[in-house]
Amino acid sequence: MTNRELEERLISFSAEVIEFTDRFRKEPKLKSLVDQIIRSSSSVALNYGEAQSAESKKDFIHKIGLVMKELRETIANLRIMERFTDDSTRSEINRLINENDQLLAIFYKTLQTAKSRESH
Repeated sequence: MTNRELEERLISFSAEVIEFTDRFRKEPKLKSLVDQIIRSSSSVALNYGEAQSAESKKDFIHKIGLVMKELRETIANLRIMERFTDDSTRSEINRLINENDQLLAIFYKTLQTAKSRESH
């Protein structure tokens, strides 16, 4: 997967999360969670964009770490939201969680590779 393809995948993921969570914006108990998940999921794509123009390997590693942090926050938010939804909505959440897990695995590998190259 090229950097551009991965960036597009992250942008699509963010857009899907925003689209999915928008329907919960008017529910008082979920409003702050919706706002937070929109910030964390969109931050993934933004931080990846910053990582692409990192000033050093150390900076790149730091920014990829931020991508992973935001992915973990997004998945935690999705799991919390899952507790307040019906079965049909849970299947959508599970699809988003699966994509989040796949992205996290990609960035875990990216981080490991970058760290091993930094130590050489």
